[in-house]
Amino acid sequence: MTETVDYVIDIEGMSKYYALGEDKISAVNKVSLKIPGGAFAAVCGPSGSGKSTLLNICGLLDTFDAGQYHLNKTNVGGLNETERTKIRRKEIGFIFQSYNLIPVMDVFDNVAYPLRLLGKDKLQIKAETAKILEKVGLTKFATRIPDQLSGGQRQRVAIARALVKRPTLVIADEPTANLDTKTAETIVALMKELGNQFSVTFLIATHDERMTRHCDKIYNITDGVLA
Repeated sequence: MTETVDYVIDIEGMSKYYALGEDKISAVNKVSLKIPGGAFAAVCGPSGSGKSTLLNICGLLDTFDAGQYHLNKTNVGGLNETERTKIRRKEIGFIFQSYNLIPVMDVFDNVAYPLRLLGKDKLQIKAETAKILEKVGLTKFATRIPDQLSGGQRQRVAIARALVKRPTLVIADEPTANLDTKTAETIVALMKELGNQFSVTFLIATHDERMTRHCDKIYNITDGVLA
């Protein structure tokens, strides 16, 4: 009896084009990709290879021109911007190389922000935010603003913010690029531990061996073509 695999990301023949004068450039070219739930997967490739475009599409930040994309069994190809935003807010978390924290908000409010966007009540926001801050070891830094934190601490805030709403998928774009080796190893271990704990699928754009050696699946992309 064949076991059915539940894919969080299920892409078939996806292409994304950009106009360059009268020419049409393929940023993503006939990509097919299936990533099962709970995977810790990486997309690797040089600058300009198409990996950021692919991740933006997977995170519903960008659209595509051909092919199909099912996110957690939902066909997202024909959705309008409002519908994509609704799914993105609920089901997708993001971790960025430059952290993308809100500088005027303290750690607690940065992490709580996704829950506020979802309209959660104050007691639930307080409880869930406190819980995830404890998981990433930042409880005592809850009232600090980002400028008062180290790079590793800021990335912990970003991880907490991505996971606080218990998403289906987390998109991480070069999350260790700005970190020293010891901090990077700690961040990777934390991401993987919490991903397993919360059954979250991670899709990571990286060329950092400190990250890829911990990944379950590694995909290489060159000139928009996925190997």
